[in-house]
Amino acid sequence: MTFQQDLILLPLLPRSQQAYLACLRQLAGHFHKAPDAVSTDELRLYFIHLKEHKKLNRSSVTQALCAIKLFWEKTLQREWPAQLEFVRPAAQFKLPVVLSGQEVRKLLDCVAQPQHRVLLTTIYSCGLRLGEGIGLQVRDVDGKRMFLHIRAAKGNRDRYVPLPKRILELLRLHWKTHRHPTLLFPAPALEGHSLAQSTRTYSRSTVQRAFRLALKASAIKKSAHVHSLRHSYGTHLLEQGENLRQVQVNMGHKSPTVTALYTHLTSLSKTQHQQRLDHFMSDL
Repeated sequence: MTFQQDLILLPLLPRSQQAYLACLRQLAGHFHKAPDAVSTDELRLYFIHLKEHKKLNRSSVTQALCAIKLFWEKTLQREWPAQLEFVRPAAQFKLPVVLSGQEVRKLLDCVAQPQHRVLLTTIYSCGLRLGEGIGLQVRDVDGKRMFLHIRAAKGNRDRYVPLPKRILELLRLHWKTHRHPTLLFPAPALEGHSLAQSTRTYSRSTVQRAFRLALKASAIKKSAHVHSLRHSYGTHLLEQGENLRQVQVNMGHKSPTVTALYTHLTSLSKTQHQQRLDHFMSDL
């Protein structure tokens, strides 16, 4: 049984499988030998290298740890060294970047390519992850019930997302530009072929670049990225009075604790809190 076969048996998305394989290749490349020949002491030195020399962030170190530990325990059938239990970085609480409603609209107006604008608009208005937006298919649009069907999302879970009427109109107009039988956002096909014959979707890097260029053109001075549109969606729903449970369902969060993060970001809740605080303290 190989590590790649073990990954296939686990409930991991293909992108996660590739990331785990890359982590193992990086370990082997660092020591110039097969990963099953790396010793416990070398593993310890490797994680020190990731933290102190490569300066990887918490999520990258955690991903490397999970991949190597999985290889060690499942593929090699070895007990994970006790001295490496402390390797996992401490949890961090960081508030995500959120754009105001006005900033979102300004940024979307600055997206140069119409197809990229429709895709990013859909990601924002439905609270999608980048991969969920790129992978949308024609069959996922339920115009009668006004839902998007998000398939095999994070955690390999499906969900339905409310579809605003305006976004349904945009998606229909966009589809008419290519009429692909399956894909909503087909990438340009090979020379001599039409978009309707394309076999691939846009790459993540293409969409991320389109977002960065629009952000620069909009002169918005926030360190935003495509995922900021999803954070903005959750925050804006709460500001519009939507209940936390519905926002959790829309965004596909497994735990309400994750969704509750957006209560820290809503300008409405901060304003109401400040008003209550001022009133309560006014006689001091």
